[in-house]
Amino acid sequence: MGFPTRRAALLALCMGLAGPASALDKPTGPVVLSVGGDIVYRNAGDRADFDMEMLAALPQHTLITTSPWHRQPTRFTGPLLRDVLASVGATGRKVQATALNNYQIEIPTEDFEKHSVVLARWVNGQPVRIRDKGPLLIMYPFDQTPALRTQVHYGRAIWQLRRLDVL
Repeated sequence: MGFPTRRAALLALCMGLAGPASALDKPTGPVVLSVGGDIVYRNAGDRADFDMEMLAALPQHTLITTSPWHRQPTRFTGPLLRDVLASVGATGRKVQATALNNYQIEIPTEDFEKHSVVLARWVNGQPVRIRDKGPLLIMYPFDQTPALRTQVHYGRAIWQLRRLDVL
C-alpha cells in the first residue's frame, strides 16, 4: 500500500471512529431553552432550541447541595452544562445566561469544565415549576466545592433560565 493510500485509509478510519456529525433534532414540545452565539449545531435559524425531552436525552446527573435559596440539602437533577454546550458544538469562552425576567449574567465556560454544574430540570425528584424558580436553573456544587460559596458564583446560579448565548 503506497503512502497516499495508507494516509487515506487512516483518515477514513479516524473519521469513522469520530462518527459523523449529525444535525441537532428539532424540539417536538415547548421550547424551554435556546442556545445561540458561537455554536456549530443549530435547529432553529441561528440558534439551537431544546424542549424537555431533548434535555432529558442528555446524560443526567444528580447534585445534592445547599444554596442561599435552599438551606437544606436539595437534590438537583439534569444534564451537566458542559454536555449541553457540547451538544451544540459551543466554542466560546463564556456564556451569557438570560432568565425569564431578563436577568443576565456572564459565566466563563471554564466553570463548566472545572465543576459539575447541573442544568437542573428536577428538584427533589419533581419537575421545577416556573413559580419555584423553573423550569430550568443552573446549580453549582456548592457543598462539594466550598470555594464556590461566593457572591460571584451565587450570581451565576441563575434560575428560570431561558437562553444561553455563547460568546
